[in-house]
Amino acid sequence: MSPDVPKPTPPAARPSPANLAPVAAAVPTVTAAPASDAASFGRVTDEGVVMVRTPDGEREVGTYPDATPDEAIAFFARKYDELAGSARLLLQRVTQTDLSTASGQQQLAALRTQVADAHVVGDLAALDGMVEQIATALAVKGQVEGEARAAAKAQAAEDREKLVVEAEALANTAPERMQWKSATSRMRELLDEWKTAQRSGARLDKDVESALWTRFSHARNGFDKTRRNFFAKLDQEHGTAKAAKTKLVAEAQQLSTSTDWNATAGAFKRLMGEWKKAGRASRSEDDALWAQFKAAQDAFFNAKDAVVAAENEEFEANLKVKEDLLAKAQKIVPADGKVKDVDAAKAALRPIQDAWDAAGKVPRKDMDRIERGMRRIEQAVRDAEQSKWKRTDPEITARARSMVEQLEKGLADVQKQLDKAVAAGNDKKVKELQDALEARSAWLEQVRASAGDLDS
Repeated sequence: MSPDVPKPTPPAARPSPANLAPVAAAVPTVTAAPASDAASFGRVTDEGVVMVRTPDGEREVGTYPDATPDEAIAFFARKYDELAGSARLLLQRVTQTDLSTASGQQQLAALRTQVADAHVVGDLAALDGMVEQIATALAVKGQVEGEARAAAKAQAAEDREKLVVEAEALANTAPERMQWKSATSRMRELLDEWKTAQRSGARLDKDVESALWTRFSHARNGFDKTRRNFFAKLDQEHGTAKAAKTKLVAEAQQLSTSTDWNATAGAFKRLMGEWKKAGRASRSEDDALWAQFKAAQDAFFNAKDAVVAAENEEFEANLKVKEDLLAKAQKIVPADGKVKDVDAAKAALRPIQDAWDAAGKVPRKDMDRIERGMRRIEQAVRDAEQSKWKRTDPEITARARSMVEQLEKGLADVQKQLDKAVAAGNDKKVKELQDALEARSAWLEQVRASAGDLDS
């Protein structure tokens, strides 16, 4: 046997050849490939040497002592099949799994060494071709991985840029528009997201990461400085508001027992306006001051409402009188609204009007309804009177002027009474006379209009 050819181990106790150890360690063993035609590439010489056919001619493989030629060729053919199987498995892992390019290159280097030193019988050209397929696949995989790394780095830079931009936006928000609680929480979250990206995300180029971090850190520091200044100023404003509202509370408490209802109600309205302008103290202090202010305000208005309730009882009695008067007045005007006997209607309406004026005020909720009812009756009588004047008296203007003068005199008398009531401080009488003055003034204007002399 030639001294440079390894002596094979008999098949009964044959371990993997020494020159296959690196691939066996790097490439998992796979199930035996289907029977191949590897043996067809070998022959045994008369001296018992196994030869393999290659594109460059035959070359010596080795010998297999104490075996028939077929057994010797079969032995070296099995070694070829094992090596080809390792190559097929590596190609499959490179093309169909997430095997890294670096790991694939290491396994390919080991496989190349085994193929170069292999003493096997089989299609060595096909085996070399498979090795080159693996090399090509690894080259493509390396390019894809490189592009993926570049894309991941670009995405990581974009994600970091978003964190920086959001931090800068928070830092540049006007203090008075800032939602400080949520903004402070979000700034902490941005820092956590930065650390997570730095720890587990794609690595950025040092200069890129340094520039982004400088901006991010500047935004955080600016935000913190603005927050400190804002709350320092806010504490000062709270102190000023507290002093102003404490003074308003004291004034409200002094007014709470007043019985000068109209003037005091106006004073409380003024105090409420000043309260709104005073700004806010701290939440707990502001709430406590408001509770005191409102208690004083409620004490006054509850007392006022009690007086008003008592007055409403009186007004309810007045309402009953006016409803009875309105029912009498409605009988003066026929259902069709056309008064035929104007003089009789006026004579019947006059005492009702006098009693109406004397009856006094009614509850606010009924005022519009009851007054509109009487106005309709009075208007119907006035319309009938005007119609009569037009039909019976050619000197409408002169007579209307006389009526205007009488009404003006009556208005003057009411005005004198009103002036006396004002001087005496009789608010109830003042209100009644003002209502009467308004009603008679409206009637006067209508008479003036009918006479065509509005300036009289």
